[in-house]
Amino acid sequence: MREFVSYEVIPIIEEYNRNSKFPIHLIPKMAEMGLFGPTMPAKYNCAELNNVSYGLIMQELERGDSGVRSFASVQSALVMYPIFTFGSEEQKDTWLPKLAKGNKIGCFGLTEPDFGSNPGGMITKAEKADGGYILNGAKMWITNGTIADVAVVWAKLDGVVRGFLVEKGMKGFTAPEMKGKHSLRASVTSELIFDNVFVSENNLLPKTAGLKNALMCLNQARYGIAWGVVGSMMACYDSALNYSKSRKQFSKPIAGYQMTQSKLVYMVTEITKAQLLNLQLGRLKDQNKLKHTQVSMAKRNNCQIALDIARESRQILGANGILDEYPVMRHAANLESVITYEGTHEMHTLIIGEDITGIAAFE
Repeated sequence: MREFVSYEVIPIIEEYNRNSKFPIHLIPKMAEMGLFGPTMPAKYNCAELNNVSYGLIMQELERGDSGVRSFASVQSALVMYPIFTFGSEEQKDTWLPKLAKGNKIGCFGLTEPDFGSNPGGMITKAEKADGGYILNGAKMWITNGTIADVAVVWAKLDGVVRGFLVEKGMKGFTAPEMKGKHSLRASVTSELIFDNVFVSENNLLPKTAGLKNALMCLNQARYGIAWGVVGSMMACYDSALNYSKSRKQFSKPIAGYQMTQSKLVYMVTEITKAQLLNLQLGRLKDQNKLKHTQVSMAKRNNCQIALDIARESRQILGANGILDEYPVMRHAANLESVITYEGTHEMHTLIIGEDITGIAAFE
């Protein structure tokens, strides 16, 4: 993974970020390495790795760029996972091998223009029709949406949240790309619009029954994020360390000054702590003992620490830190999105707060 990111991602990612393009040519290479759905059974062309290995994949991908990690994270945790967990055998046999090979791309439609932290308020609805369902509504901030072949869409059917597989080309379904981002520029972010879209009975995920199923998918993604942002930390730390050893001011490299060393020591210590937290989460996950509140703790902590490290790194690089000759400002901008998606810092605070006090501070 480290070699792949070092030789295939890092040399090209600044240009793609500058041009607001996703490096689509990486998808077949990522598929060949088994990076999509890597913890799933081999019969679906998946690598069947453990969860610590999956975490390390996410860490290294985000060392390259959050957008590249987001692509793999969505494909695995938010598309393949719900199909594997809530889909029929026919749906699994149809979609999982193609998604694993990168022949098909997926996206996940939960967040709406007016409902982010409160997904249960969604207004996207499905109504029963002959042979299937009619979908109406919209989703927003959807990674991979415009390039996706299939969208895992959550909508209320008779007041109950259910999952549907909406395929590219279905009449009334459009996925315009969102432009003008200062963050995650090397990632495709889209809207999903459903205007009387007919979805056949075979495209309903039959085992979904309530918002909790969508939240189970988010928990998978949050686990990957907790690992991923450590890669951003590593990239920023490495850049700051190398720069500080070569940048001379007054009589010696700035790495020789106490304030700079204090910043570097803080970074490497927090990176180590985050990795140890992730490692324990992965081991618990492999034992089926992991709690969603523990994932919230890792997502909350690691995203905030990653942002802190990016900002400290930019300080060490001085004015050079704003140039895309260095990865620091790109990572800092990306992390402003990562700390928000899959649950904001504040929402994870309240999730943990409810767990330790027994009192919910939100509806």
